[in-house]
Amino acid sequence: MTRNLLLLAAPVAMGLQGCTGYTGGEVASASATAVATPPAAEGPALWKVADEDTTIYLFGTVHALPQDVDWFKGPIATALDSADTLVTEIPAEATSDPAAQQAIALKAMLPPEQSLRGVLGEAKSAKYEAALTELGLPVNAFDRFEPWFAGMTLAVLPLMKNGWTAESGVEKVVEREAEQSAKREALETVEFQVNVFDTLPQESQIAFLMSAIDTMDTMVPMMEQMVAEWLAGDAEGLAELMNQGLSDPQLAKVLLYDRNKTWAEWIDARMDTPGTVFIAVGAGHLAGEKSVQDYLKRRKIAVTRVQ
Repeated sequence: MTRNLLLLAAPVAMGLQGCTGYTGGEVASASATAVATPPAAEGPALWKVADEDTTIYLFGTVHALPQDVDWFKGPIATALDSADTLVTEIPAEATSDPAAQQAIALKAMLPPEQSLRGVLGEAKSAKYEAALTELGLPVNAFDRFEPWFAGMTLAVLPLMKNGWTAESGVEKVVEREAEQSAKREALETVEFQVNVFDTLPQESQIAFLMSAIDTMDTMVPMMEQMVAEWLAGDAEGLAELMNQGLSDPQLAKVLLYDRNKTWAEWIDARMDTPGTVFIAVGAGHLAGEKSVQDYLKRRKIAVTRVQ
């Protein structure tokens, strides 16, 4: 489940380390582990929908990557260069804004009378404390926070410690490479993405946290496998890998399917405005059943694979 969230859902996940004072420095000092450069590949998948005066490109992103992953070239670079509008999940500056980070942290707070380890219960709390100790964090590090926040942060830390950064992620690259004159828009806000997790039932949040703990040691190789599928442009292979972990129907609905449907509606409406749009959203939204493309086809909108 946890690996899917990093491709599916939340670019905001990569901003969570900025929400708590003790995390950033410790992880930064641990991130010197060598990262193998992925092998050369055909290139990530790119789609478009078009009519006589509007073209909208659909590109699936990975929110954090190791440095020196070579993907920005060919049809992707050409499509972005042609766009007069760049659309991402949330505004580009949102996760680096200290005020937004503070707002996320406040939203994620438990009621004063509760603590995370108390919510988890004795057995899960012991497992959780062992995971924090393994990461070099104090066992009370997230006592004031809800399970989803701790789970999202623990999912990100193994990647950070192995050199994966949001700065190398696709959103940062397309933001830098897009024409400065191109309009910037976003499909969602940070507040919306945080609410997706914050409004989950507590049992789903705890299940997510425990999944993050269970996959800590395998997070990096699992993400490397997913990125290899992404680099090869194998959308179906990527979908298959992701579906293996989408075991919580409620999480899949609110995190993936409902949002894909809403984005397809946005694209349908945007087709009425002339211009060229480059949409960059998490790769999981453009793969598998109930993807954005599926919902577009249900609206009788043809989707063409460009790369």
